[in-house]
Amino acid sequence: MSMQSQTSEASALLAQLVAIDSVNPDLVPDGAGEGEIARFVANWLEQAGVEVELDEAAPGRTNVIGIVRGSGGGRSLMLNAHMDTVGVTGMEHPHTPVVKDGRMYGRGAFDMKGGLAAIMLAAAAAKQHNLRGDVILTAVVDEEFASIGTNSVLKRWHADAAIVTEPTGLQLCVAHKGFSWLEVETIGTAAHGSLPEEGVDAIVKMGKVLCKLEELDRSLRSKPSHRLLKSGSLHASLITGGQELSSYPARCLLQIERRTIPGETPERVEIEIRQILEQIKATDPNFKATLKTTLTQAPFEVSTDEAIVQIVNRQAKTVLGGEAPIASSAVWMKAALDGDMAVASSSAWMDAALLSEAGIPTVVFGPDGTGAHAVVEWADLGTVEKCARVLIATIDEFCA
Repeated sequence: MSMQSQTSEASALLAQLVAIDSVNPDLVPDGAGEGEIARFVANWLEQAGVEVELDEAAPGRTNVIGIVRGSGGGRSLMLNAHMDTVGVTGMEHPHTPVVKDGRMYGRGAFDMKGGLAAIMLAAAAAKQHNLRGDVILTAVVDEEFASIGTNSVLKRWHADAAIVTEPTGLQLCVAHKGFSWLEVETIGTAAHGSLPEEGVDAIVKMGKVLCKLEELDRSLRSKPSHRLLKSGSLHASLITGGQELSSYPARCLLQIERRTIPGETPERVEIEIRQILEQIKATDPNFKATLKTTLTQAPFEVSTDEAIVQIVNRQAKTVLGGEAPIASSAVWMKAALDGDMAVASSSAWMDAALLSEAGIPTVVFGPDGTGAHAVVEWADLGTVEKCARVLIATIDEFCA
């Protein structure tokens, strides 16, 4: 098959995926969910001769597992991509794929249906090869919210290595940040606005917390300690409080996101915030607050000595004709040198962390483009095709 026909095949498949509304219903209350796209992926794989299993992560939220079984004795490789997308507010025709100048526009084209198309094409090709090891495709739900999809996959499936095809601009991503979501609630005393001696303003008390959080963020970012990810960070995401203009507010709720680097644990993050609350309490006897962690996702890092990293690096150089990986348009990707290997890191969280925590050496490698969660989103079609070719070559070496 010629390069042009391979790109056309990748383009046609990606167009079909983009045309399916798969907005995550936990992000958008009336989101379509992954039901239709899961049925499409499963049918496409079956038509390609790939064995398919369905895994219901939650009612109506079904992962698609495609298995290309080897003859035995070889290493197994998991390919992972998510099927869900964020919402489409502000987009005129989010699910009408448009191709212009080698780019496909539409919701999910970049994040991450381009990567999904690449693993589907790679699994179909692997079916035609004489492999000893298994190839396990995992098209998962809910990465954009709580990652119930990959968590469910890992209850039943394991592999000797994994590749997550989030968009990296054909760079090897070997580290990404994690995060903790926390809630701070300040507690005041409700009273009529004309009775200041009786009221305690919970919103004003929260102002003290916000000032201390700004200081903590500045401190974190002034002391970079990770070779690729530099430092963690913190920001105030959402705040609510009060009941009406003429009353002292009894409560104020602040939701915080703390981005973490390897070595920073949820326990450490909680201690940082709790110390701030204790410092304020020491100088203000009327200060009352509670702290709760609502969700944590670990950071990710893989050694460049891992076999899967070395093989993807070697095959990428071969497929790209010795070119250095292209500079990704994704703003969260940062390129760096690790010895003689060009690698990248990401400030965004990915399911790679879950695979790594499960003991599966994992690398992130995917197409190029831009516009994740933005009104204008596109994937570079040439890199979708090249990504699939790198995956196929990697499978041939790793699973031989």
